[in-house]
Amino acid sequence: MKKIVVLLGSGRRRGNTEQLVDAFIRGAEEAGHTVKKISLYETEINGCLGCNACRFGKPCVQKDDFNSIVPDLKECDMIVFASPLLFWTFSAKIKAVIERLYALAEVDPNPPLGRYEKNLQKDCALLMTSADDLFWTFNQAVSYYEFAIINYIGMRDKGKLLCGGCGDTSGKPRIGETEHLQRAYEFGRGIYHE
Repeated sequence: MKKIVVLLGSGRRRGNTEQLVDAFIRGAEEAGHTVKKISLYETEINGCLGCNACRFGKPCVQKDDFNSIVPDLKECDMIVFASPLLFWTFSAKIKAVIERLYALAEVDPNPPLGRYEKNLQKDCALLMTSADDLFWTFNQAVSYYEFAIINYIGMRDKGKLLCGGCGDTSGKPRIGETEHLQRAYEFGRGIYHE
């Protein structure tokens, strides 16, 4: 069985995204996996400064909560990025963690795909919610996920669950009126189905 870390990038307790995450977790745990949910809105994690002080084996110089989640990120088999769609991409909290993954890179004398370093070699998945449900709603977010997390960092995509039509921008969660929670449960339950 696998160790899964879910990074929750929504600030709304029991909102659409957290409900989606909880359904995913229920399915994954029922399948026998161990899951840890990290609510990024209960942490202080700043974006990368670009100072390069962390290069290859040194921790990030910022004194925030990032270093406290590093052991979970290193020890897990999968990282699930869960975010509401905000300005057509991930929440700032999720983006800050992605930027700070730079501090975990290691020297690699034979880097894959033309990279110059070895990044976290993990499975990953994407869970997203949105009020909009247009054919292009998630294009920008998926593009960022595929470019930054899959192609640059080199994680292995286990799937994406993109859940539009979760209500309007009033903030009232309406995901319970959709089939998304059942889909998230099934996604979690089958994430490592052989």
